Amino acid sequence: MKQIDTGLTSEEVTQRTEQGQHNDYETKTSKSTTAIFKDNILTLFNLLNLLIGVCLLAVGAYSNLFYLVIILINITVGISQEIHARNLVKKLSIIAQQEIRVIRDGVTQSVDAKSLVLDDLVVIGAGEQIPADMVVLSGQTDVNESMLTGEADLVVKENDAILLSGSFVASGEVTAKVIRVGAENYAAKLSNEAKTHKPLRSELVSSIRKVTKFTSLVIVPLGVILFLQAYLFRGSDLKEAVIVSSAALLGMLPKGLVLLISIALTTGVIKLAKKRILVQDMYAIETLAHVDTLCLDKTGTLTEGRLSVESIQPIDDTQDVTAILGSYLAASTDNNVTMQALRQTITGSDHYQSFAAMPFSSDRKWGAIAFHELGAVYLGAPEKTIANQQLPQIQEAQSAGLRVLVLTLDPHYNDANQPFDPAKAAPLAVLVLADVIRENAENTLAYLSAEGVDLKVISGDNPITVSAIAKRAGLPDSENYIDLSQLTEEADVRQAAQTYTVFGRVTPQQKKLLVSELKALGNTVAMTGDGVNDVLALREADVSIAMAAGDSAARQIANLVLLDSDFTTLPAALFEGRRVVNNVTKVSGIFFIKTIYSFLLSLLCVATSTAFPFIPIQITLLDLAIEGYPSFFLSFEEDKKRITGRYLPTALLRALPSALLVLLNYFAVQFLQTDYGWEPMTATTLFYYLLIGISCLAVIRSCLPLNPLRLFLIVTTISGTYIAAMLFHHILEVGFLTSITLPIFVGLMAINCLLQWGLSALATQITRRLEQNATA
Repeated sequence: MKQIDTGLTSEEVTQRTEQGQHNDYETKTSKSTTAIFKDNILTLFNLLNLLIGVCLLAVGAYSNLFYLVIILINITVGISQEIHARNLVKKLSIIAQQEIRVIRDGVTQSVDAKSLVLDDLVVIGAGEQIPADMVVLSGQTDVNESMLTGEADLVVKENDAILLSGSFVASGEVTAKVIRVGAENYAAKLSNEAKTHKPLRSELVSSIRKVTKFTSLVIVPLGVILFLQAYLFRGSDLKEAVIVSSAALLGMLPKGLVLLISIALTTGVIKLAKKRILVQDMYAIETLAHVDTLCLDKTGTLTEGRLSVESIQPIDDTQDVTAILGSYLAASTDNNVTMQALRQTITGSDHYQSFAAMPFSSDRKWGAIAFHELGAVYLGAPEKTIANQQLPQIQEAQSAGLRVLVLTLDPHYNDANQPFDPAKAAPLAVLVLADVIRENAENTLAYLSAEGVDLKVISGDNPITVSAIAKRAGLPDSENYIDLSQLTEEADVRQAAQTYTVFGRVTPQQKKLLVSELKALGNTVAMTGDGVNDVLALREADVSIAMAAGDSAARQIANLVLLDSDFTTLPAALFEGRRVVNNVTKVSGIFFIKTIYSFLLSLLCVATSTAFPFIPIQITLLDLAIEGYPSFFLSFEEDKKRITGRYLPTALLRALPSALLVLLNYFAVQFLQTDYGWEPMTATTLFYYLLIGISCLAVIRSCLPLNPLRLFLIVTTISGTYIAAMLFHHILEVGFLTSITLPIFVGLMAINCLLQWGLSALATQITRRLEQNATA
C-alpha cells in the first residue's frame, strides 16, 4: 500500500524514463518531408523529361532546354504546397499542453503530460483531459469518451474502472494509476491503425499518368528509331539527330497540362484558405467535386456540441419555478453541457440558501440541493426522478428527440444527514433542451442533396436521438435509422450501409466498414469527423474532412481541415473542385493536341524515314504562348456545373479534331513542297505557321461562349504568338511567309476553320453520348 499513499520515488521515475516507459509519444500520420520530395520528384513523367534533357545537354542544344523550367516550377509548386499544409496542421494544437497533478515521493506536484511514467499516481478532476490510460484507485468521476467512442453520454468511473487517454473528466475527482503510456495507450493504438498516409486519388493525375505510361512505352523505341534514321540513314550530324528526335518525344508529354493542374489546384487551396478551410492534399479538391456520398458525424458536425433550453414548462403553479431553478444553479458545482445551457437561460440567484448538496452523476442521472425553508430540490432524468408518473410534455419532447429534465421538490427534507430520495419529491417543472443545430446546416444539407450527394449520418449516440436531430437539421430520409450495436457480423453491417441513412451506436471499426462498403458500391465517399473514433473511417474515405477542434490524429489524416469546425463551408470546397475539374477539362483539349499529333507524326516519320518537322524550342513556344497563357487565365473562371463524364476521354475527344487537322496539313505541305520544289526552310515555316493557326482555333473553341476576358485572350494569343514567331525566328529556325506561301496559308486556314467546325461538332456528339452511357 506504500505506493498508493506516496506514489513513485524520484529514482523510480528516472528508471522508467530511461527504459522508455514514459508518455512522450505522438502519433504521426502526416507525410514526412522526405516522402513529400520523393512523391513530387521521383515520377515517371519527370524521369522521361529529364532523360530527354540530358540528351539535349550532351549535344549542346542549350536553347532547347527551356522546357525544363516548366518541370521545375511544377515540382516546386507541389512540394511547397504540401509542406505548407502539413506545417499548418502541426500548429493546430487546439488543446494546450496541460500540467498534470502527480503524487511522487509522497508529495503532490505538477508535471507535463509527456513526463508521466508507468505506475505514476495521478490526481485528475473536472475539466481535465486524461493524458494516459489509467485505473481508478479512489474517488468517482463522470467521463466524456465521445472523442474515442462517439457516444455523447457521460460514463461513471469508480474504483478499478479504466480511464482511457483522450477522454475528458466532466465532474468529480479521482486518484488513478497509469497503466499504459505512449504508443500503448488506447487512443494511440487506434490512431496507429491509420498511420500510413492516404494514397493519392485524383482522376486528373491518374489520367496524366496513363498518358505518360503509354508514351513511355513508345518513347524509347520511337526515340531510338528516329535517332538512328536521322544519324545513320539521312546523314544528319549527332546534334541535329538528337534535337529532331527529342522534339518528337517532348511533344508527346503534356508538360504544360501538368503545370496547369498544379496551378489550378493551388489557386483553389489559396481560395479555400480564405474561407477557413485548410487543404492538406490539393488533389482532394478535385476528388471532392466527384463526391456522391457524404458521411457526417452528429456531434460537432450537424450540431455545435452544446445544448439550448427550448422551454421550461411549470407543473406546480404554487411555486416560483424561476426562483427555485436560479437558486439551484447558483448553489450547484456541476458544469456539464446541460448546466451550461441552463445557466445561459436562467440567472443564478440567492433567493434560497442551501445547506446540503449531491452533485449530478451520470450513473444516478440526477443531482440534488437542499434549501432552508424550501426542502430538497432534484434535477434529473424523468425515468429516475418521476419514474411512476407519465407526463404528456415529456413524451412529446422525447418523441421529437429532445432532451428532458424534471425539476422536483421534497418540502419535508430538513436534515443534512438525511439521505436524498427523489422518490419522495413531486414534479415542479419539465425542462426541455435541444442540441443546437449548426447555423445554415439545413441549407447546406438541402444543397448537397439537390446536387446529387447521398447523405449518411454515422454516430456513436443513440440512433433515435441521432435520427431526431438529423430530422431537425433537414436530413432527407432521417427516419430510416438503425442501431449498429445489434449487429455483430460484417455482412450485416455491409448490408445496413446499403439500406439505412442514420446509423447509431457505431464503433470505430464499424464506421470504417460502412465507408468501405459505400466505396465498394462504386461511390466516391467523403467522411467528416473530429475524434480518434473517426480516424479509421477518415483513412478509408476517398476524401476525409476533419474539424480543427477535434483530435490531432483526425486532423493529421484528413485531406481537408475545417478551421472553424463548421461543415457548412463544404459547398465552397465543392465549388472549387468543380471549378478546377471543369476548367481543366475545357482547356485540356488544347494541351492534348500536341500529344496526339506528335505521336501520329512520329509514327509517320518512322514509316517514311523522314525527319520530325519540329524542334524542341518551337514546341516550347506553343507550350507557353498557346497552351499556357490562355489556359492559365481560363482556369480561374467560376464554373459550378456538376461534373459529367470522365476526364480523359472527354479531353482527348476535344483534342482529336485539331490533331487530325495538323496531320492533314502536314500531308498538304509535303505535297506542295514536292510540287513547288521548296527549300526545307520554306516548308517548315509554312507548316509551323499553320500549326500555330490550328492551335489558336482550339483556343477559340475553348473560349466559347465569348465574354470580354475570353475575347481579349483570343486576340492576344493569336497576335502574340505570331509576333513572337517572327521576332525570334532565328532561335525558332523558321523564316517568314512569302508572296507565294502567304496565300496558301490563308487558303489552308480557311479550310481548317470549316473542318474544325465539323469535326468538333462530331466530337461533341460522341462526348455527350459517352456521358449519357456513363450516367445510365
